[in-house]
Amino acid sequence: MKLKSLPSLREKKRYVFFRVHSSKPVQYNQVRDAVNNSLINWLGDKDFASSKTRLIRNLWNPKENSGVIRCSHKSVDDIKTSLALVHQIGDSRVIFQSIRVSGTIKSGKEKIEEKK
Repeated sequence: MKLKSLPSLREKKRYVFFRVHSSKPVQYNQVRDAVNNSLINWLGDKDFASSKTRLIRNLWNPKENSGVIRCSHKSVDDIKTSLALVHQIGDSRVIFQSIRVSGTIKSGKEKIEEKK
């Protein structure tokens, strides 16, 4: 008798591509702090930890003020909501625009390039 294989215990990931519209260029550290503070305020400590949210440093583009957030597939809507709640970074007013949600970084980049 053949045993059934167990489903994967690994959490599914999603990548949220976003752009920051502001009058001044913003630094990675400022964006990271603003996003984390907004997520903690919106979700609370427990849900913030379970969302497994990370702002990917290598994919931050300071010229376009765009970046990528990795999160759990269950918390994509909460991430988008908390991004929309950020209105100020430092002393400059900002608007976060979520561009695309993708299952892989490669396909997300390709779809964004197709739109341009």
